[in-house]
Amino acid sequence: MTDTPPEASAPAPFETATFDPDLVERARKTFAGPVAFLKSAPKLEFLPEASVPEVAFAGRSNVGKSSLLNALTGRKALARTSVTPGRTQELNFFDVGEPLGFRLVDMPGYGYAKAPKDIVKQWRFLVNDFLRGRQELKRALVLIDSRHGIKDVDREILEMLDKAAVSYRLVLTKADKIKASDLADVATRTAEEARKRAAAHPDILLTSSETGLGIAELRAAVIEAIG
Repeated sequence: MTDTPPEASAPAPFETATFDPDLVERARKTFAGPVAFLKSAPKLEFLPEASVPEVAFAGRSNVGKSSLLNALTGRKALARTSVTPGRTQELNFFDVGEPLGFRLVDMPGYGYAKAPKDIVKQWRFLVNDFLRGRQELKRALVLIDSRHGIKDVDREILEMLDKAAVSYRLVLTKADKIKASDLADVATRTAEEARKRAAAHPDILLTSSETGLGIAELRAAVIEAIG
């Protein structure tokens, strides 16, 4: 009789985030209420006063960040979508709740190969300084394209978050664009990397702005982050 190989030798299956139904419902009601664009900040001196909790969204160009923010808030055009990669190079702030409860921060997309070097440098300084100096930043949600998985350009922002000690969760976008078996493989590899990261949550989220997959859980993740 041969011994069965230990379970630990096999890749660990991915874990998707689960939330209490009461939190999911609270999140739904919150995002059904007032959500409004506040301002854009091309430089740190233009940042709004850090007076309420903030949750930031990061992701490389064309990851579907604007579409996901629109789906999250139930608005069709809250965040502007663009066919031009790397166009947004500002921090965009959105107020949520009445009276104001918290803010969403849409961070500039990264990783666009044709972006001028000065724009890339500007992005690096703006984002790095924001992450290190924003006391009210409770969590970052880093969006990863399901069709590609984590790339080196994504690891750059993950390193920034780890060094800044900013808690973050990885969110796979466009989950409807690939086969279920490929999605499971990408999700497993993404979760494995998350478990190795100092500031990352070990579980991940699977989302699709087109089908609505994972949107309720994403809302709950935001509400959970602000406490």
